Amino acid sequence: MKGFTTKALHTRAPKRDPHGALRTPVYDSVAFEFESAEEIQRAFQGQLAAHTYTRISNPTVEDFEERVRVLADAYGVLAVSSGMAAISNVILTLAGSGTNIVAGRFLYGNTVSLFSRTLRAWGLEARFVDATDPRAVEGAMDENTRAIFIEAITNPQLEVPDVARIAAISQKHGVPLIVDGTLTTPYIFKSKEFGASVEVISSTKYISGGATTVGGLIIDNGTFDWRRAPALAEIAERFGPSAFLMRLRREVFRNLGASLSPHNAYLQTLGLETLALRIDRSCQNALHLARFLKEHPKVRSVNYPGLEDSPYHEIARRQFHGRYGGLLTFELESRDACFRLMDSLRIIRRATNLNDNKTLIIHPASTYLSEYSPEERRAMNVSDEMLRLAVGIEDLEDLVEDLSQGLANV
Repeated sequence: MKGFTTKALHTRAPKRDPHGALRTPVYDSVAFEFESAEEIQRAFQGQLAAHTYTRISNPTVEDFEERVRVLADAYGVLAVSSGMAAISNVILTLAGSGTNIVAGRFLYGNTVSLFSRTLRAWGLEARFVDATDPRAVEGAMDENTRAIFIEAITNPQLEVPDVARIAAISQKHGVPLIVDGTLTTPYIFKSKEFGASVEVISSTKYISGGATTVGGLIIDNGTFDWRRAPALAEIAERFGPSAFLMRLRREVFRNLGASLSPHNAYLQTLGLETLALRIDRSCQNALHLARFLKEHPKVRSVNYPGLEDSPYHEIARRQFHGRYGGLLTFELESRDACFRLMDSLRIIRRATNLNDNKTLIIHPASTYLSEYSPEERRAMNVSDEMLRLAVGIEDLEDLVEDLSQGLANV
């Protein structure tokens, strides 16, 4: 069996390039010509596998999707314009007004806003529960539950739920389990092996190869019988295991217009080729920095699943095969101390993003979670004393030195 990077490099495009190019070109074209009226009719009616319009499909994007499908060992993949587009497209495919989804209480801030504000206005209820307690997940479900949504590692709480146990509950009740694998990707975490029905990923992060482009992925693992999903029951009788992706591509995704540009797909395909190398370096750096910060007298606490005293260490070790991601958080004595450290750093950048090649630091409470009240942030386990470090691939010694001189100024 080929290894991860070999697959990333050598998975062939669905169609041979007419010039024999080793890399699928960027097809920056909106429309595609057909030989006859009958041929274009067959393409639009789904009887001929062909590209008709780039908002629906494109050769460069298709190549990216196929490579991700192989790496994830999935049934099918749809690439979209962002991670948030991936989440919204999946939820709108499965749920509607008068239904509900059960979601982990610690989700990325924009995901919380999507569920509790944007979609709520259209009649969808989000029930937030402790995702590390399978009984709480099951207890929140009823006959109107259309999906369970969790993150493989939450941001910034770094909570790690037991995906297999939640997947067993989802199968028992005939409800698909959606896992956000942005912080793990299929290299660290094979969601299919743990029973997830669908995985969503912000490919802007690790996959893009250094924050080059914005994108998202919807991965259908082929583990769920879509006849059990009320929104897909009828179409599943005709299209079977393809029902979910069929409704996405022919209706929801097409109508919302959340297409990934061919140029972005090209750059993210390049990112796949070095994904394993970059993740290995990022995870190694993060573990060393977590240990360094844990021993520093000016650091009040460190949160990282790779530390043995983390409450999620064991489950993370089992699910992620000894890699714990490139994100960690730590607390100083005050918000002012956090700001002084940030302003003293010379290599680590003050910016928002995750899994860039460069190490980035941010103060969550005053930035991307500032729209929430202090009470809401406390409920999210986000304090004013917390800093988030998204660890890159720099030389470890330089990162340690930068943090050391920065902490000396606190």
